[in-house]
Amino acid sequence: MKAVMVRSFGSISSLGSNDSPGLHRVESCKDLSPGPGEVLIDVHAAAVNYPDLLVMSGRYQILPPFPFTPGKDAAGVVRAIGPAIGHANPSEASSSISFAGPPSRSVRLGDRVVVQLEHGGYASQVCAPSAWVHPIPDAMSFVDAAAMGLVYQTAYFALVDRGQFRRNETVLVTGAAGGVGLAAVQIAKGLGARVLAAVNTPLQADVVRQHGADAVIDLAQPDLRESLRKQVYSANAGHGADVVLDTLGGDVFDGALRALAWCGRIVVIGFAAGRIPEIKANYLLVKNITASGLQWSDYRERTPDRVAEVQHELMQLYTRGVIRPHVMQAFPLEQFEQALGLVSTGQAVGKVVLTMGQP
Repeated sequence: MKAVMVRSFGSISSLGSNDSPGLHRVESCKDLSPGPGEVLIDVHAAAVNYPDLLVMSGRYQILPPFPFTPGKDAAGVVRAIGPAIGHANPSEASSSISFAGPPSRSVRLGDRVVVQLEHGGYASQVCAPSAWVHPIPDAMSFVDAAAMGLVYQTAYFALVDRGQFRRNETVLVTGAAGGVGLAAVQIAKGLGARVLAAVNTPLQADVVRQHGADAVIDLAQPDLRESLRKQVYSANAGHGADVVLDTLGGDVFDGALRALAWCGRIVVIGFAAGRIPEIKANYLLVKNITASGLQWSDYRERTPDRVAEVQHELMQLYTRGVIRPHVMQAFPLEQFEQALGLVSTGQAVGKVVLTMGQP
């Protein structure tokens, strides 16, 4: 197999340099074998996510031991299935294993699947617990499947589970042209929201409109603490947003908090803008608003059945044409540094994907 290997933490500037102590080029590695309860997948496509950069630089909350392969999403074909839990003898490997959650079925050799990982996706093979593996529709490409992994799960959980969204409410999405942001725009619109999409450039504004945004909020305006709220009220008939999904933090979060309606809910997803904001508790009190956070991987570990339910719902929305990932560009695995560069510099619109050259 081939894989991107990280042998020590390094910045984006160290990408692609074999002389660097940080991230190396693609290497040839020993083929993987599934352990008890695991599925081996021949990977066709893997998504590039902002957290990948944090992991590689040593700034993420969960850091794997060296050496490791980054990548939190992969889509491909089931190559092998390990023995059932408690039966570690490789000779007991089976041809199928049960999926978590609905619909009730098993994964079989040759099935087309997507898997959400902690790391390991930038490779031509991955092994993962069966609970992390989900079937994909026959009509879905591997590129779309990889692009609809972490970001769509994050957006759905943030909107529905943490944001407690109800149909016909107004949802403000910050960083709306990014991976999570654009997924949130599509999902919120598909579930019956009025969607306000906050972006930085005219190009991003065009993209979010194409994917269902009802109005665009300009984050390039000065004094966001005031201007963001004014734009939201102007675009929403004098009312604030019922739900805010914030991927940026910093000044954008400060303005978005003030743009909430009475009894509104704001969900903290990330801090791509750099500064981690602080909240004065009295502001939550006087407006009866709720602030919560989302760390999606905790749901994968603690409630895999719920993750499987959400994945099934997302696949249904895709099949009905309600949501479609916006894949800006697909790169071969050997060009992973160019793909990461687009994400690190904020140039990525929607998703960037790696392809493995599988037949």
